[in-house]
This record gives sequence, C-alpha cells and structure tokens, in this order.
Amino acid sequence: MAELRQIASYICMRYQKEFGRSIDEMKLHKLLYFVQRESIVQLGVPIFKEEFEAWRYGPVLVLVRQLYRDGMLDTPLSAETIEKYSAVFDKVFSQYAVKDSWSLSSLTHGEYSWRHARQGVPDDMNCTNKMTLEDISIDAQRIKTRRLLLSALRTGGTGTCFTNNRSQQ
Repeated sequence: MAELRQIASYICMRYQKEFGRSIDEMKLHKLLYFVQRESIVQLGVPIFKEEFEAWRYGPVLVLVRQLYRDGMLDTPLSAETIEKYSAVFDKVFSQYAVKDSWSLSSLTHGEYSWRHARQGVPDDMNCTNKMTLEDISIDAQRIKTRRLLLSALRTGGTGTCFTNNRSQQ
C-alpha cells in the first residue's frame, strides 16, 4: 500500500503537467476515489488504507483536504510505486481527469459505497459517515463485470448470456 499523501501529491503533479493548471480540491478527492476503486478493480487490493467520508458532493478524504489547503501536496511518489500502479493511474486519468469536478461529483453519487454510507441522510445535509472498503469493492466488482460484458460485446462474444435460448428449444 502507498502513502495517501504521496498518491494525492502524484495526482496533483500529474494533473498540472498534463493539463497545465492546478487541480481543484473537489476533483482531487473524486480522482482519489476512482484511483482507490480502480486499484481494487485491477489489482484486487486498495492502493491506500484511509477511508473516505460520504460528504454531500461525494467522497472526501479529510487528511487530503487539510494537506491541500495547507499547500502540502508536494511529496513525490517513488518511481517503483508509480510503475506498480501505472495502469491504475493511466485508466483514471484517461477516463476521469478530463471531466469537470461537478460531473465527477455526479458520478460518485451513483456509487453504491457513497449511497450506502449516506443512507438516511437528506441530500442537502452534510455527513461524515465512512465509506467502507467493502462497499467500494462492491463498486469495483460492478465495474469489472461491466467491462467484461462490454469486452464480450465488442469481440462478438457468444456466451450463454448473449444467446436466445428459446430458439434452441
């Protein structure tokens, strides 16, 4: 597992390099969520141990919030760690970093882990309920299944879930 501060710093620095501007705090939190979920999708394990809180506009890591506000997200990630998680980072950057923060917020509102943590909390209320790794793993499994099905469709897969069995009766 990597240190959260280094992961957040890496995302900030990579975003600056790729987009020529600083990342806003909301987008940083959402990209960190997608990095966590993608690590579970691809590697079967989380990339960091800290838990997200299910805030009104999506997942938030309180430690990152403080580090961001204090301008302390400048701790480099080791080349070894970047290499180990490169496919995770590349997927998240290609799929999510190009979207605006509010779109990412909307996407995270569709995640089981966020909805489950906010169960019973009105939409317009803040909360600090934790999003569990178990629930994020459910989201990750959903993504894995969706990608598998899309891949089968693209390659002309003819598994039983794609055939009309009535014609064989």
